[in-house]
Amino acid sequence: MTAAQPSNLALFWAAVIALAILLYVVLDGFDLGVGILFGSTADEEHRLHMMNTIAPFWDGNETWLVIIGAGLLATFPVVYAVFMGAFYLPVLLLLVGLIFRGIAFEFRFRAQRMRWLWDWGFFLGSIVVAFVQGAAVGALMRGVPVANDQFSGTSFEWLHPFSVLTGIGLVFGYALLGAGWIVLKSEDTLREWAYKRIPWLALAVFVVLGLAFAASLTVDAGAVAQSHLRDRPWGSIFPAVSIAALAGVVVSARARVRDGMAFLLTVLFIVAAYLTLGVMFWPYMVPYAITVASAAAPDASLQFLFYGGVMVLPVILIYTCGVYWVFRGKVKRGYT
Repeated sequence: MTAAQPSNLALFWAAVIALAILLYVVLDGFDLGVGILFGSTADEEHRLHMMNTIAPFWDGNETWLVIIGAGLLATFPVVYAVFMGAFYLPVLLLLVGLIFRGIAFEFRFRAQRMRWLWDWGFFLGSIVVAFVQGAAVGALMRGVPVANDQFSGTSFEWLHPFSVLTGIGLVFGYALLGAGWIVLKSEDTLREWAYKRIPWLALAVFVVLGLAFAASLTVDAGAVAQSHLRDRPWGSIFPAVSIAALAGVVVSARARVRDGMAFLLTVLFIVAAYLTLGVMFWPYMVPYAITVASAAAPDASLQFLFYGGVMVLPVILIYTCGVYWVFRGKVKRGYT
């Protein structure tokens, strides 16, 4: 086994973590998007219905974030160590945002005089979580400095024009996903309210991504120059699909043929963008320094974890699917 050829167990766990990241982005992405949109209206009835659309799901969605962190620590400890060193501040902001957001979600229903505080907590917590995730992705696209399997940069290495723009882009992307979810789950005035915002949010995502691309050629030149996208021209199909899906979101929102179409097309946009990153990064787990093969734990450890994974992961998937099945359909009176 050469360093360039990861074992089957290493590939299995890399696939599990990659799938967990995608599921987290889609599932927690829409409830973060609802939180972002929550702060854009002062209508209490709209706010209440927004929270009711995600009430049965939001805490379970974050299970996938736990799987990502625990999975990296157990199966790719080098990646975990480098990532935590490179993104210590974003991870800290992420945790603070998630904690304050979760507290605000529960407290606002029982608060009277302090409800404004929990409303702001839910809104700002959602924005912070979305921004730092997008900024981390942008920083990964630029490449992470590593020496002797340790992060060799500074605490603010992740903060560059390109990564700031990708952070802003993900805020709008999650808001777009949240608007699609609101349309899918709501009726009457709130549904109409969300429909009107979808084209503008899609345009904002397109503009910010365009600015990020321009920044990678000018003020942050070479931000994505190390990627393998040019070496794999077949991978260009994924960014093309993502752009087409984004255009489809606008068309479907204006046509209003089916309420779920805008949400599904936004999910397609996210999946295509995620696959684009895969084409750019592979075989690196920490671009462009640590590969899947070099980061993997010993096969004996991966095999031990495999037996636990094949028992636990299907249970989590079944539970997740069960929740979405039980609470399918439009929200009428709310779940809270």
